[in-house]
Amino acid sequence: MSLRAAELRAAALALTGCFEDFPFGEDISVFKVRAPSSGGEQWTAKIFALGNLDATPLLISFKCDPELAPALRAANPGITAGYHLNKRHWNTVDTSAVDAVMVLEMMEDSYDLVVAGLPKKQQLALEWSAYVVKS
Repeated sequence: MSLRAAELRAAALALTGCFEDFPFGEDISVFKVRAPSSGGEQWTAKIFALGNLDATPLLISFKCDPELAPALRAANPGITAGYHLNKRHWNTVDTSAVDAVMVLEMMEDSYDLVVAGLPKKQQLALEWSAYVVKS
């Protein structure tokens, strides 16, 4: 079953610190994460997903671990190198060709990857904790 735009938007906005922005024009939804600031601090928001949610098919780009990205592309024809993005770090997903559960998992992985790169203070403000096992 393919994911609808409203479901994708709702799932993204349910992630802590996430908001939708339109820096590339009103057609491109950009989902960013930013920790709540305190004491006048202003933190920069980081992008973890973007795409035209009104397009058919619905294509959405996610940040991806550069070692995992090529494997995902090889295993699924609905996943390609990031469109107009760094091909090493981004994948574009055709939601009509990729299972909805997998799309949502890729979105959560993208969010976690971006938050993992934030300073610890911001991670704590987001109440985020990583359950990553390094081998």
